[in-house]
Amino acid sequence: MEYGITARERGRRAYYFVKWSPLTRADRWTINATVPSVGGVYEIYWMDGHKHLRMLSVGDTHYGGLRTELRRLTDPELSLEQRVRRILEDNEIWFRYAPTDSPGIMSDVVWFFRKTYFPEDPGVSHSGRYEKIFLQESEPDKLIWVN
Repeated sequence: MEYGITARERGRRAYYFVKWSPLTRADRWTINATVPSVGGVYEIYWMDGHKHLRMLSVGDTHYGGLRTELRRLTDPELSLEQRVRRILEDNEIWFRYAPTDSPGIMSDVVWFFRKTYFPEDPGVSHSGRYEKIFLQESEPDKLIWVN
């Protein structure tokens, strides 16, 4: 497996392993040339003036795939929200992704990350298939980001 998500279940427990793509600076040509047009999970960051990465978005995509969604979310010309448009215009944008074709896996993994990053309001729910969800990551970059 180059990048992606694998899953094991044991009873009502799920064990996910996420192997992220390398963290890559976002531009339309790089995304079009390197990101597959398949479903998956992604994270998008922006680089502040102190060279710290700040999380912009974590999510999943089914239809249109990672390529289309990352292009849409990282291009200031395509952004509908003014605050996000300013971030995209004024800063370096970085992304990473992990493909999977399972909506249930995407739901569980995105919920796990959002519950970890934003415990007071993850904003999404898991698939409901498991009582407990465990996750381990493998990432080529040692990523530390700032709120």
